[in-house]
Amino acid sequence: MRGAVALLALAAAPGALPEGSTYVALGSSYAAGAGIGPLAPSAPVRCGQTVNNYPRLVAARLHLDLVDASCGGATTEHLLHAWDELPAQLDRLTPTTKLVTVTIGGNDVHLVGDLARAECAVRRNGAAVRCGRPPAPTATEWTRLERNFAEVAWEVRRRAPSARLIVVDYLDMLPTRPCASIPYDATALASARATFRRLARVTAEITRREHATLLRAGALSRGHDSCAAQPYAVGRPAVGTSWHPTAAGHAAVAAAIVRLLVETT
Repeated sequence: MRGAVALLALAAAPGALPEGSTYVALGSSYAAGAGIGPLAPSAPVRCGQTVNNYPRLVAARLHLDLVDASCGGATTEHLLHAWDELPAQLDRLTPTTKLVTVTIGGNDVHLVGDLARAECAVRRNGAAVRCGRPPAPTATEWTRLERNFAEVAWEVRRRAPSARLIVVDYLDMLPTRPCASIPYDATALASARATFRRLARVTAEITRREHATLLRAGALSRGHDSCAAQPYAVGRPAVGTSWHPTAAGHAAVAAAIVRLLVETT
């Protein structure tokens, strides 16, 4: 462990990652970089990929050939199967792929919706209204997430057997207690935090079981939650997209990935 970054390396030490190696990024909006900068050229507009998301920052720093398949709203199903006009994200892998990152699972258990509903008051037409309580994810949703996530890891190994697989969990915007700038409802906040923690546990367990490498991005958020002076993820619409990581959060994740790769190759 270095500083606030908890890294769990479970695979055998990979070979070197030469400049020009192919890097495939998979995941949801927390990988795509929703709202943190200009949209990336040639990427599907509806996916919301930005020029300063963590995959592009990693690729630029290490001079890798990036294939960014991440897409806002994606679930584990969309990594495994086609999503309307978009092919399965895993279809972007080839036997020559050398690095794969994955950030997925939040949409499977409606994490962002839970985060939004944890804010106890919003402004609508100038009036404050109460937000509803977030429903807990069902047992069926958790089971499907675990099954699909494991299949994603297995498919990465099958399709790109020489690739380093790094699973990046979700940056954590939730404060330990409500703050004046974002009036979280205490009960809803506790419910959202329970979902976030369980998602982190599921992600860690599958990563360990599938012999991948886990980057605990949630640990990077300590001292940088949505109530902090420099948040890595926020609920405030004025900073990026609501209930998503900031540009600073993506930069922190990218730096941690680069450090991990440099120190272990």
